[in-house]
Amino acid sequence: MPALIKQPLAAALAFSLALHAFALFGIGFVLPDPRKAADFLQPLQVVLVNSKSRTRPTKADALAQHNLDGGGNTPEERRAKTPLPTLNDDKQFTPEQSRRRVQQLEQESKRLLTQVKSTHSVAQEKSLQQQQESERMNGEDLVQRSLEIARLEAEIHKNLDTYQKMPRRKFIGARTQEFRFAQYVEDWRIKVERIGNLNYPEQARQQKIYGSLQLTVSIHADGSVENVEVSRSSGQRLLDAAAQRIVKLASPFAPFPPDIRKDTDILSITRTWTFTQTDKLESE
Repeated sequence: MPALIKQPLAAALAFSLALHAFALFGIGFVLPDPRKAADFLQPLQVVLVNSKSRTRPTKADALAQHNLDGGGNTPEERRAKTPLPTLNDDKQFTPEQSRRRVQQLEQESKRLLTQVKSTHSVAQEKSLQQQQESERMNGEDLVQRSLEIARLEAEIHKNLDTYQKMPRRKFIGARTQEFRFAQYVEDWRIKVERIGNLNYPEQARQQKIYGSLQLTVSIHADGSVENVEVSRSSGQRLLDAAAQRIVKLASPFAPFPPDIRKDTDILSITRTWTFTQTDKLESE
């Protein structure tokens, strides 16, 4: 317990002696000037530089591994945020780098211009080839069309010649007779009836077969018969065949008179013939 009391007393005695000593020798505590405190509070900065100079800067802004008196690409007091160069800023290149860059850009521009000209030339050549091909095809089409037209014209001329060479036909019915044909047709009818009655089919007379049929007889200008056709049958093959045989027996007929021959080469006469119950051949 007495030892614990002695320690505080010794400490107090030592502090009292130190205080009197400072007072005796004029030693005291003085606070620093606030205006100069900024120089003491300035932090220590160390930067890395990618270049160096032979001269040492008079007033350094920072500590670095090399002396660098001047540098950068701007007169402003700025510091790089990265040691890598800024590639998208043209001011970052040196004059030599800028010159090479300009040369590269010029060469690239020439290459692109040459490529564009080549592409344009190829396009023009293809367009010219397509135009020539189209013209050639158009020429072939014209030739084919000309040949087709010539063939059609030749066929038309041929058909026209054939048509002109065809006999001029005239069709006469019992109810559509022109005046100039009336006498000729009447003479023709009288002759067919006369030959028919002289050559009446005996089998039809014996079997009592009667009926009417329609014949179309085509006569040449010289009176010869071109064709005898049954236009409407009587229903009896015996009577149809007998009527055709009678017309052929009656031929040839009289030649055409001049007023008929001038525009008719073949005259076709259609008439109805009847084998009557009195065993006679009559025409309506």
